[in-house]
Amino acid sequence: MRARVVPALILALLALIITAPEARAQVVGGFDFSRAQVSVTGLQVPWGLAFLPDGSALVSERNTGRILQVRPGQTPTAVATVSGVSASGESGLLGIAVSPTYAQDGWVYAYFTSTAGDNRLIRLQLTAPQTQTVIFSGVPSGTIHDGGRIAFGPDGMLYVATGDGGNTANAQNINSPAGKILRMTPTGGVPADNPIAGSRVWTSGHRNVQGLTWDSQGRMYAAELGQNTRDEINQIVAGSNYGWPTCEGTCTNPSFRNPIVTWTTAEASPSGLAWANDTLFVAALRGQRLWTVPLTGAGTPGTPLAEFQSAYGRLRTVAVGPDGWLWVTTSNRDGRGTPAAQDDRIVRVPPATTGGDTTPPTAPAGLAASGTTSTGTTLAWTASTDNVGVTGYDVLRAPGASGGAFTQVGTSATASFAATGLTANTTYRYQVRARDAAGNLSPVSNTATVTAAPGGGGGTGGCSVTATVQTQWGNGYVIQPVTVANTGTSAINGWTVTFTLPSGHTVTGSWNATLTVSGQTVTARSAGHNGSLGAGQSTTFGLQASRPNGNTQTPSGYQCTTP
Repeated sequence: MRARVVPALILALLALIITAPEARAQVVGGFDFSRAQVSVTGLQVPWGLAFLPDGSALVSERNTGRILQVRPGQTPTAVATVSGVSASGESGLLGIAVSPTYAQDGWVYAYFTSTAGDNRLIRLQLTAPQTQTVIFSGVPSGTIHDGGRIAFGPDGMLYVATGDGGNTANAQNINSPAGKILRMTPTGGVPADNPIAGSRVWTSGHRNVQGLTWDSQGRMYAAELGQNTRDEINQIVAGSNYGWPTCEGTCTNPSFRNPIVTWTTAEASPSGLAWANDTLFVAALRGQRLWTVPLTGAGTPGTPLAEFQSAYGRLRTVAVGPDGWLWVTTSNRDGRGTPAAQDDRIVRVPPATTGGDTTPPTAPAGLAASGTTSTGTTLAWTASTDNVGVTGYDVLRAPGASGGAFTQVGTSATASFAATGLTANTTYRYQVRARDAAGNLSPVSNTATVTAAPGGGGGTGGCSVTATVQTQWGNGYVIQPVTVANTGTSAINGWTVTFTLPSGHTVTGSWNATLTVSGQTVTARSAGHNGSLGAGQSTTFGLQASRPNGNTQTPSGYQCTTP
């Protein structure tokens, strides 16, 4: 091929086009993310999402107890209110499902935390929504780890995901319905072919499953929120034990089934889960992104890639609608997000258009790093080829020498990239993928592992802490973010925050830190993934606590120390 001389001005303009996200097509998993649309606004903590035969959707609102019927571009309409909903922390009206034979029976199913203190499952018909029949009850509830996703499987059975309710022992207690995936008939009965005779338990050892889906071969998958270390996607096999609380993420105990994908809790906190086009789609709350996980025909996962990073805030639910679009709900009004004026919203992603160029570029080869310092490195690779032409490259990065998910950290118009923002003495992995003008993505390149050089200068470390009370209710509150900042001139490897609880207050949950309590003194220590902070860097954690009714005090005396 003859070399072509391209004027410098054209190269500069091309670089501008490539680095502007809105200017390029992003087709992943059969959906065009560059043409996403906000289709519904003004929802209040939408949790469950299910579709009616006419193409409209039913949405459950966690805190209001309402079931809304929604159509793109139209004002939501309340069609039912579930009686006796107790909404506190993570509890309230949760999952919703539509009978697979809705055209004949009209049943709608809802799972919620009741004022009686348990989680329960009801069914109702929209023609008489005030008549609500309890078909299963007695699931231990909690303001944290409350589970709640329900879905009909391809076998016509109803699956219910329960959390451990804040009591980790529930997950391994086969006689407790908490910390499980349950399988039951549409009337709440026990199917004869369940793995334990007379029991609804399908799988055990779960902390907090909030996503369920099946692929085209009938294989089942679940999204599960971890404690402080690893979130999970599991392939669900009847009768299996998934290890909580003994294992979080992958472990070597042969008694437990390992996840097929894990992320750090900062990257994910996965709630919704959907499957389409040989791809799992995972709605991430704390991660504020939609993860896409390609699957082989055997169900083996490829490299997870993230879309919508911080574009819409916390994402709760994802589902493929009867219109062929991908529906994604936000959860910014749940007490842990930062609501925008239109929140909460449903964002819809159209399927990729058919026809035209469908041939992806070849994978970049020979990815290598050079000139690595304590804050950056230079990446270079062999350029990809394409039948029409490569328009640019996406640069992906994952933390550590193994594990962790790759996320996009930059783009390049050429076969090199200057990576910055590294932390001294920290290991990273990089991959690169190419794209063409039609939005086709190449396979990823080989992986280049980089360890940032030690920081210099003989600086000193130190830290500060700032706590924000995010939300309060009569007998409890959430403190988030608690921001820990490195105030020194060199990196720190670990931090400890102490504070004092008012009398009668009790910590009921935490995330992104390990908490211990002695009397009224709480000690929060850094988790494995957020202890190392470069000079000027910060991280956050959060907690939830209960207190006597009428008491309005919150913790005080926050102090931060480093090793």
